[in-house]
Amino acid sequence: MKKVFQHKTFRIFGFVALTLFTVGLSLAVGTRSVPWHEIWAGLNGRIDSIGAAAVAVRMPRTLLAVLAGGALGIAGAVMQGITRNPLADPGILGVNAGAALFVVIGIAWFDISGATTFLWLGVAGAGSAAVFVYAIGSTGQGGATPLKLTLAGTATSIAASAFIIAVVLPRNDIAGSIQSWQVGGIGGARFDTILPAFPFFIVGLLLSLASARVLNALALGEELAAGLGQNVATGRAMAAAGAIILCGTATALCGPIGFVGLVVPHMCRMIAGIDYRILLPLSAFGGATLLGLADVLGRIIARPNELDVGIVTAFVGAPFFIWTVRRQRMRGL
Repeated sequence: MKKVFQHKTFRIFGFVALTLFTVGLSLAVGTRSVPWHEIWAGLNGRIDSIGAAAVAVRMPRTLLAVLAGGALGIAGAVMQGITRNPLADPGILGVNAGAALFVVIGIAWFDISGATTFLWLGVAGAGSAAVFVYAIGSTGQGGATPLKLTLAGTATSIAASAFIIAVVLPRNDIAGSIQSWQVGGIGGARFDTILPAFPFFIVGLLLSLASARVLNALALGEELAAGLGQNVATGRAMAAAGAIILCGTATALCGPIGFVGLVVPHMCRMIAGIDYRILLPLSAFGGATLLGLADVLGRIIARPNELDVGIVTAFVGAPFFIWTVRRQRMRGL
């Protein structure tokens, strides 16, 4: 038991180290590469050189990449555990699209501009989409099967995206900014918009981590989980609430970024197994690393311009999605 614990602890520290390396890479790499001594100067608040000034600009987007990537990674792992669906992902199940729809309606119809209001709208939209998809996917014989949930989520995502276009088309004054936001990016991050999101991220994280034991039990089946003394309904609701808050918050800040919640949990399972007490923290660090590296890659391959992280994660995630479908053949976890 001691050796197993040490082995898992080593893996967690390895993921932490990889995330820290990604943070340093994000601060150093861009249109202008910054040496490490200027990174240190920028972190200390000095902007007396071009490199240090560049670091000061990159710090909020790096922080947002860590927070949003970690949130989407955990949310994907939780959704896969709740639904026992290997294809569950905030983007594939339509949760991100629902959050985006509510934010766009708030901007276009109600002229909402406050960062905190955007966050509440994102959470409300994510929750509404999750309930709708699960309700549709649960109808008929067999209940909420992976195939029905995936189809319901895909249809919901397409419908929400179409409705967003219908809302935005008559509004030339906001069309450009919303279309750019819909791609999914972190280039315009600012500390004054990130700080109000911290309570949302913390609440979503705590709810998700607290549901780890229930998710472990659900992996054995609902009847056996109940037999082990777990309150399945309450635990599932708590886990879903945590995932919804994390998804809605990340989408409100960055736009709908897909495939992070699909790719990261599967990679973490291959490395550390299926224990959600280990899987959820690893998914947080893995998501932060993936989104940070996607941001760095987007800066490199399109110099002097940039590719938004939503485009880069789609290039990575789409082949992984196809591979997962072929490998799992739509089975439950």
